[in-house]
Amino acid sequence: MRDHANTAGSAPLFHAEGLLKEYDDGRVPALRGVDFTISEGEFVSIVGPSGCGKTTLLNMLGMLDHPTGGSLRYRGRPLHELGDPAGYRAREVGFIFQSFHLLPTFTIEENVMMPTFGLPTSRAETRRRALELLESVGLSHRLGHLPVKLSGGERQRAAIARSLVNRPRILLADEPTGNLDSKNAEHVMELLLRLRAEHGTTMVLVTHDAGVAAHASRVIRMKDGVIVSDSAGEGEA
Repeated sequence: MRDHANTAGSAPLFHAEGLLKEYDDGRVPALRGVDFTISEGEFVSIVGPSGCGKTTLLNMLGMLDHPTGGSLRYRGRPLHELGDPAGYRAREVGFIFQSFHLLPTFTIEENVMMPTFGLPTSRAETRRRALELLESVGLSHRLGHLPVKLSGGERQRAAIARSLVNRPRILLADEPTGNLDSKNAEHVMELLLRLRAEHGTTMVLVTHDAGVAAHASRVIRMKDGVIVSDSAGEGEA
């Protein structure tokens, strides 16, 4: 397994040692001692069959879940010591989900602005960012529409814009093309790659699709709660 702790031109972002996660009072092990390092600016795909632990791992990076044992550090500091999971997510992380998670009673513009609520950003600045991002994903003509009026591909593009509005250091994407046909899936991946490059964001993407994983510069393969391989991907250098 390769050591990514000192990727050229980047600083360690996440470092895990012996990461464990158990559910149901230890009867259901999801992670069984996982070690990895993710450096600043990397695009990492985590692949494997359903139930292998990949989404559990992603949730831990976003502080949506907590390890049972082992250690997980962010910029050298134990993640649990940050003490403010919601603040960490608001300041540092953008999420993209398979099922979009757009709020149905809010317009697309309002959905994209949502992650900045509670942050010290003026409404005018938030709206400027939202409009800029919606234009970049080809949805500037859909600002006042509710999510139900958009196609699946358009909803995922809106979700991508929303994930970037708080200018996160990290993008966490859980099966972002899982509900899309092959044409829309490819378009969404091209969009993600372009926007990630423009914003210099570190991206960790969970998928069971080898074609999606191939876009990454690094692929971590999981099975039964452990990492079975960690190697260069076919995507960006």
